[in-house]
Order: sequence, then C-alpha cells, then structure tokens
Amino acid sequence: MSGTIIDYVKEYGKHSFDEVPMNDVDSLVLCQLSYLKFDGLVPDVRENRRSVSVEELALHADYERLFADERYEKDNRALFEAVRFSRRFCRLRLNCHINIIEKKWETQFSAVTFLLEDGTLYVAFRGTDETIVGWKEDFNMAYLSPVPGQAYSVKYLHMVTGKLHKPFFIGGHSKGGNLAVYSAMKCIPQVQERILKIYNMDGPGFRPEVLDECGYEKIADKVIKILPHSSLVGMIFEKDIRYRVVESKTFGLAQHNPFTWIVKDGKFIEVDGIYERRRLLNTAINEWILSLDEKQLKTFVDTLYQVISASQAENLIEFTADWKKSMNKVVSALKEIDEQTAQMLKEIVKSLFEITGMYMKEEVRKGIIRSDSHGKHKSRRLKASKEERRTE
Repeated sequence: MSGTIIDYVKEYGKHSFDEVPMNDVDSLVLCQLSYLKFDGLVPDVRENRRSVSVEELALHADYERLFADERYEKDNRALFEAVRFSRRFCRLRLNCHINIIEKKWETQFSAVTFLLEDGTLYVAFRGTDETIVGWKEDFNMAYLSPVPGQAYSVKYLHMVTGKLHKPFFIGGHSKGGNLAVYSAMKCIPQVQERILKIYNMDGPGFRPEVLDECGYEKIADKVIKILPHSSLVGMIFEKDIRYRVVESKTFGLAQHNPFTWIVKDGKFIEVDGIYERRRLLNTAINEWILSLDEKQLKTFVDTLYQVISASQAENLIEFTADWKKSMNKVVSALKEIDEQTAQMLKEIVKSLFEITGMYMKEEVRKGIIRSDSHGKHKSRRLKASKEERRTE
C-alpha cells in the first residue's frame, strides 16, 4: 500500500536506526521537520546547551509555535505526532538551531541538527519559508554567488561539526538542498571527510562556473538528488544526469510539496524521468537565465521583488490572503517603473518566450519525423507532453 512520509513513519517507525540505517525517505522526513519553528524551543547553535528530545518539545509550553507555518500546518502536526510515537524517531535529539531573517541583506537562513541514536548526525537546512525575503534570496541565486544564505551555511556547518565530533548526513528540501550541497563543497577537508551523504531534495542547482570554482567533483559521489516527476525548482541549473525522479500524488508545481511524494514498501516510487514537457521548459528557462547578463538578471529580480513588496505583505500567506488588495498595489507599483526598466523587462521576457518556442518547435519537428517513420503512431514523447498538459 502506498502513502506519504507520514504513512512511512507510522508503518516503519518500529525499526530503530541501528536496525535499519538511514534511507532516502528518512532524509525527507528530517528535512521537512526542519521547517518547524524551533525558535526558543531548541538550543541556538551559538549557545552551549544540551540537546532536547522530541518528547520535551511535545511537552513544551510553547509547543503550538512549532506549527506557525500555515502552508503545511496540518501535515506538519501529523508528521510530528507520528515521529513522537515511533520507535525510529522518538529518540531523536535536536540541537544547534539557527534562524536568521535579514531584510536589508535579503537573507532567510535556518538550520537545525538532529542527533540520531546510532551516533550519527543529520544537519538539516530549511528551504524557503513563507517570508517574501526568503523568495527574493532564491531568485538572487540566479546571478549572485554566494548569496548570504550560502555563506551562512558554511559557517553553520563548521560551528556544528566543531561542537559535535560525529560522522554526519547533510540535507535539505528546496533551497535547503542547495545549501546542503554548497556547504559540503566549501567546508574544510577535515569536515568534508566526515560527510556520509548529501541530500538535495528538489533544490536548485548551481551556475556551471560555481560548480567549477567550488570543486563539486570532490563531493559528487556523496550527493543524492531526488526530484518529483514534474520538478521545476529542482531543475534550475540542473545538468547532472545522476538525479533520481520519484512519483507524486499531485501534478505540476504542487509536486514541490514533500507531503505529495509517494512511498511504498519503505521506499519512494521511482519513475524513468521528468515529464517531457516539463523537461523542455526547464531547459529553456536555464538557457534563458544563462543568456542574460548580471545587470539584466538583477533588474528582473529586483523589479519583481519591488512590485510584490508594494503589497506591504510581510509574507506570502498575507500576500495571497487578500489577492484583490495585494494585486491592486502591485499594479500601482508597475505603473511607477521607469520607462527604461520597463523596456528592459519586456526584452527579457520576450527572450524567454523565444527560447521556449525554439525548444518546443524542435521537439515537434522531431516528433513529426518519428511519426512519419512509424505510420499512424504518434511519438511517445508527444503523448507524454499532451498528458502533462492535461494534468497541469
């Protein structure tokens, strides 16, 4: 019977990590737990305090604060309860939490370290949270390296491994996966040697020059990248053919939600690859980003952030709570953009459509050639493309 990571914890939670070692699904469970709001409940990485148990968190007076993120509030509660009452996860201890939001420097950074009962650690970097500044930092990755969050990730890893002298896993979902890989590339050799595996769960990749400069080949064999069937976020700057693709119970961008990934018999259900139509779009977007110079990218990202910030919403929950109010302010902000910037934005967006159209035309051409050579049968790739279009 298939289910989600919540079902996995309930079904396989009877096995300790000593009995069944860390696996891909466990990694996603811990990455998702890193989204909980641990401020004031888990010791700060800059303090020297003992770690806390899952049970201590459950009994804490501020327990309800853990679930302040409204996006996944219901699922996060269910996951935490499953973890609390499972043999596999109930002995987890947590320490070295950090949460930094700096609007001035466009930074949102958070991480926590799990101490597993088998003596290993799992360093988990939180992905993009609901703050608008967090999404701005994601966009900044297109042209800045390192973004502040990436620099923080290296400092954090050095602080944790300086305190806790154990072999460790490192991972994250979404932006957290990018931070896991970046910190692993940039940490000192003595720390790098202690890394067991690096998990990037549907997180964006890196510009080619960043991989070269940071020596990605030193850690490549330890990286496990997992993407859902219709991944967009995880395919940004992704050319590594060694990623694996898993099935989701939903479609389109909603597959970025870890609670939609399907688990069966203690493992993710794997599929052959990204949906063809989505893969083509991802290729076009990557080529588009790489075709723009730093000034164009910065203009595009800064203007996008400017008009969204004009809504005066503090986070994306507020932004979407009252669409009419938010969009009225966004439209007003667009009117204030100077003519030169507006013209540049038009050219930037036009180039995206041109590149996307080029890839789609080429694919149709290939499909027609195959169709002609196989009589009336349409190509499998065109069928997949139409199926993806229907489901999204």
